[in-house]
Amino acid sequence: MSNSVLLRERASDHHPVLATPDELPPTHVLVVDDEETIRIALGKFLRTRGFVVTTAGSGAEALERLQDHTFQVLLCDVRMPRMNGIQVVGSALEIDPHLAVIMLTAVNDAPTATEALARGAADYLIKPVELADLHQAVRRALQRREQQLEKQRVERRIREEVSQRTAELEREKLSLRNLTVGIAETLINAMEAKDVYLRGHSQRVAEVGSHIAAHLGLSSDLVDAVHLAGRLHDVGKIGIREEVLNKPASLTDEEFAHIKDHVRIGIEILAPLQHLGIVLEFVHDHHEHMDGSGYPRGRHGDEISIGGRILTASDAFDALTSKRAYRDPMTPEEALAHLGRDVGDFLDPAVYDALQQVVRRRLAHSA
Repeated sequence: MSNSVLLRERASDHHPVLATPDELPPTHVLVVDDEETIRIALGKFLRTRGFVVTTAGSGAEALERLQDHTFQVLLCDVRMPRMNGIQVVGSALEIDPHLAVIMLTAVNDAPTATEALARGAADYLIKPVELADLHQAVRRALQRREQQLEKQRVERRIREEVSQRTAELEREKLSLRNLTVGIAETLINAMEAKDVYLRGHSQRVAEVGSHIAAHLGLSSDLVDAVHLAGRLHDVGKIGIREEVLNKPASLTDEEFAHIKDHVRIGIEILAPLQHLGIVLEFVHDHHEHMDGSGYPRGRHGDEISIGGRILTASDAFDALTSKRAYRDPMTPEEALAHLGRDVGDFLDPAVYDALQQVVRRRLAHSA
C-alpha cells in the first residue's frame, strides 16, 4: 500500500517545521510497523516536526529498542506478524510505564481499540492518517504523559513532605516525652523525699507493672504506657500531709479520705500533659477495684482500664512487700497468698495470674 494512501496531507499541513525549542530536551519517538514504507513515511514526517525518530520492523525489535534507549512516544501498528501491537503495548509499558503509546491500524475494529486503550494506549488512529491529526495525537499523548509525570512528582513530594513531617513529629514527641519523664522524676523525687518508706516505690511498681503488661501480651506502646503510669501513679501524694503519710498507727476516716485524695491531686498535676493520653487514664484508675469498691470513681470490671487493673496489682504487691511505719514487710510468697484471697473482688484474675508468673520468675532469676 502506498504512502499516499496511508498518510494524507491537507493543504493546511504545509507549514514551517515546528522544531523542539533548544532549551528543551528532544522528544524521542519509536515507530513500529512491519511495512517499511510506513516506517519511512512516518519517520520523515515526525522529523520535520522536530522529533527524534527510531524505527522498528517488529514487536520483538521494538522491545529491544525500548530496553536499550528511552523514548517518550511509541507509535505502533496493531496488525503485525508474530507479536501484534496489543502485545507490544503491554510489554512496552512494563519496560517504561510513562511511555506515551499511540496505536495505528488500517482496520476500524472497536473491540481492538477498546483493548488497546484498556492496556494503556493514549490514542488509537485509523489509517489513512491525516498528518495534522497524527501530529496532534502525538502532542496530546505527550501532554497526557507530562500530566501523569507531574502528578507522580507531586505525589512523591507530598509523600516526602509527609514522611519528613512525621519524622519531625516523632522527634518532637520523643523530646516532649523525655521532658515529661524529667518533670515526673523531679515531682516523684520531691514526693518520695517526704516519706522514707515510699522511696523507690514508684519505680518498682512501674517495673512490675510493665512486666505484667508484657506477660499479658499487650502491645509495646501499652507496655510503655503502663511503665510511665507506674512512675507517675503516686505523684499526687506530694499534696498529702507528711504526718498522715508517716503516721505509724491506723488512719482515721478523715485521714484515709485525705490519703485517697492523692489520686485527684495527681490527675490535676498531670492534666496539662494531655499528650500522655491513656497514661492519665491508667493513673486515674490505679485504686479502682473489680467489685466497684475502689476510688475515686467507683469503677468495676471492664470499666477499669487495663493499665489501671495492672497498676492496682503491682501497687498492692509492692506495698505489702515494703516496710511501712506501721508494719514490717511480707515476703513475696506471703504477699501473693494475701492478694490471692481478693481475686475477683479487688484484683482482675488474669492480672493476678500474670503477677504470680512475673514474681516467681523474678524470684527464680534472683535465686
